[in-house]
Amino acid sequence: MCQLLKNKTVVITGCLRGIGKTSLEVFAQNGANIFACIQYPEKEFDDFILDLRQKYSVEIIPVHFDLSDEESIKNGMKQIIASKTPIGGLVNIAGMVHNGLFQMTSMETIRNVIEIDFVSQMLVTQYISKIMIKNKQGSIVNVSSIAGIDGNQGQVAYSSAKAALIGATKTLSIELGQHNIRVNAIAPGVILTDMTKSLAQDKFDALVKKTKIPRAGTPEEVANVLLYLISDMSSYVTGQVIRIDGGIG
Repeated sequence: MCQLLKNKTVVITGCLRGIGKTSLEVFAQNGANIFACIQYPEKEFDDFILDLRQKYSVEIIPVHFDLSDEESIKNGMKQIIASKTPIGGLVNIAGMVHNGLFQMTSMETIRNVIEIDFVSQMLVTQYISKIMIKNKQGSIVNVSSIAGIDGNQGQVAYSSAKAALIGATKTLSIELGQHNIRVNAIAPGVILTDMTKSLAQDKFDALVKKTKIPRAGTPEEVANVLLYLISDMSSYVTGQVIRIDGGIG
């Protein structure tokens, strides 16, 4: 079996469920050692990573921090730094969604969503990119959304935060390229996760109907694109936003 991430250490946030948990498994299958970032300890997750360790002979270390708490994030990052491990990849997946029309959305809610979906990601990236700069290599992928490109009714806070991630991706690709660090983003569409379950069925069906491939995507399909972008297969790809949306349009 070809292992695209053999001898690489990758930091993945949002590993507890959905795209993050699936990516954790796909990366482990491909030989990566992983710092698996989650909000809180969970026995089921501990059992899951133990199984991955044994099955794929990789090291997976859980790191706990709360994206709404800056000190908590800093403590999590210090744990990674203290390991003195060269970090080859960072995948910023963790986040939250809020559904509500603009006139019914409080400024507090907008601030909270932007804090978790954008500001916290930048703090994590700031810490991890310093490690990458020291080692003169790395690949960073930010998980945005088609809502950050096209907008989506009832998701003004979420789409704004995801659009900010895209802007940061393009700027960081310029700033970090001189250090041999690539920075890209992906923009998933309708993917079968807990997050999309929060959509009303009629809205979910309407989005699926717009796709050229008439179905929702799977977390595995997203994880495979993340695998490509973190691996050396994409060694000349940076500053890009790759849509994973079945051709919505």
